[in-house]
Amino acid sequence: MTSRQVTLAAQDAAVRQGLGEVRRELGIPADFPPDVLAAARAATVPLSRYDDATDIPFVTIDPEGSMDLDQAVHVERRGRGYRVRYAIADVAAFVIPGGVLDAEARQRGLTLYAPDGRIPLHPAELSEGAASLLPQQERPAVVWTLDLDSDAAVRSTDVRRARIISRAQLAYDEVQRQLDDGAADELLIGLRDVGLGRQEQERQRGGVDLPVPEQVVTNDDGEWRLSFRAPLPVEGWNAQISLMTGMAAADLMLAAGTGILRTMPPPAPADLARVRRTAKALGLTWPQDGSYADLIRTADPRQPAHLAFLSLATTLLRGAGYTTFAGAPPELSTHSAVAAPYAHVTAPLRRLVDRFGTEIALAAVAGENTPEWVTTALGELPDLMMGATRVSRSLERESINLIEAVLLEPRLGDRFAAAVVDSDRRSGFTIVIRDPGVRARAKGQLTVGTAADVTLVTADPQRRTVLFDGSSTLAET
Repeated sequence: MTSRQVTLAAQDAAVRQGLGEVRRELGIPADFPPDVLAAARAATVPLSRYDDATDIPFVTIDPEGSMDLDQAVHVERRGRGYRVRYAIADVAAFVIPGGVLDAEARQRGLTLYAPDGRIPLHPAELSEGAASLLPQQERPAVVWTLDLDSDAAVRSTDVRRARIISRAQLAYDEVQRQLDDGAADELLIGLRDVGLGRQEQERQRGGVDLPVPEQVVTNDDGEWRLSFRAPLPVEGWNAQISLMTGMAAADLMLAAGTGILRTMPPPAPADLARVRRTAKALGLTWPQDGSYADLIRTADPRQPAHLAFLSLATTLLRGAGYTTFAGAPPELSTHSAVAAPYAHVTAPLRRLVDRFGTEIALAAVAGENTPEWVTTALGELPDLMMGATRVSRSLERESINLIEAVLLEPRLGDRFAAAVVDSDRRSGFTIVIRDPGVRARAKGQLTVGTAADVTLVTADPQRRTVLFDGSSTLAET
């Protein structure tokens, strides 16, 4: 075995041991109890009770290798507008209210994503099997039908249960390649056109989509890597379909007088003023009558000053939660980043609340009362979801901290090119390094919004801490 292989094996062992410790600290369950697994294996759905939508050539579009397929989409031209059909896995058909599957899902709240694997909300027998919208399989679904005008504005909404057959399981990379090469079919071209139209609708509403590169962990046969990646355009277009559906669901809930909304308050004026002052200090042009959403759309995260602004702008997008109501609409009914009322209904395999929100929407369209098992759960759902969200964020943060420390430990004393993106009187500066893809603390004489040359002075896998020291500033790139 070569010295490099020995090093990689030691790093792999350290990462896996550390990830196990993170899971134990957060109380994340390792497996499903036997009775939950048995219930998942026994769960069946009589498809004959569903409307027949098997003639619609749906496709799924997800990251490569995904098996828990929540959504399938079909887009077609209708005159000058579009008809979007969005099929969502009918998880409620498999989960008996008050049963063991329901109880376990309430305990978990979310599918959690760790670098060494997923911790699913539902057993794989459901999430990757009977309930997943796998290709060439007849599946129960909740099908949203949204008719759009030529500007991609929604003009009518329908939602009902139907059985579907997805024609193909597509990955983002291949869809983007087909669109770029001019080889895409009408469905994918329609997805692109609707996505672009919805992005323009978002701009007009004042919605916000932060283009901050995602920190990605990969493992290739025991070799762990950290990098930053920008989402592909098709990922944004596909996300717009989900956002549009969630907005339609929220409108139905508000009209029906019962619902659970995903809400976020607008930024406080003092916070906006602080971000505006910082943008000016960074040399960014922010017209007095322009919104921070407009400035975000022009930001280039490859430039240190712009990346620093985007990092600060994330502080304006805090306070998201779930708001339930029965009767009068809540005082806060909008999500400020969406710039509209919004509800989670498109990922029930991976997010608990979606199963309940979907039933409210179905009842609203059918003119029926919301099922009692849904209304009785509304009071506890916000706390369940927020608790699961805290665990998810902690798992992500601690996992990345661990891997950064393990990978950087052999490089103590090395110098790295970084962008200084934030500062704090207590913790010093925050820097971003492109290679490897690291976001970490730094001390020294640094200036936010500039490029800097920093030295690695601490990399402690046990404490999951990394610290750099900045001594000289490079020319801004």
